[in-house]
Amino acid sequence: MAKYERTITGQFEDVIRRLQNAIEASAISMNLVDESYYSSGDTKIAVRVYDKYFMRNKNRASLSLTAVGNGNKIFISAIGAGGGQGVFFNFSWGAEEQLVDVVRTCIERMN
Repeated sequence: MAKYERTITGQFEDVIRRLQNAIEASAISMNLVDESYYSSGDTKIAVRVYDKYFMRNKNRASLSLTAVGNGNKIFISAIGAGGGQGVFFNFSWGAEEQLVDVVRTCIERMN
């Protein structure tokens, strides 16, 4: 498992759009599995789950992306999981980190 969390300043919809574009452009095998949105007053929440097929280990890894915005403050949480191989020895080839790095790079370019 890999995780990246950060609070940034920006426009919620713009940040979500830029993250979506970066994640989709990161690989042809990247797939948006499902998404959910919620808002209450000035608070907005977006949850997206992606998966990607990795040929090197013939496995899929997932990226869970959560964004919580209140005004111009946005909390981003990206968690990568499932990139390992094996039942008892979950040996990872770094797939989770690769997925989370897409989000990290995109966020760092925004600031």
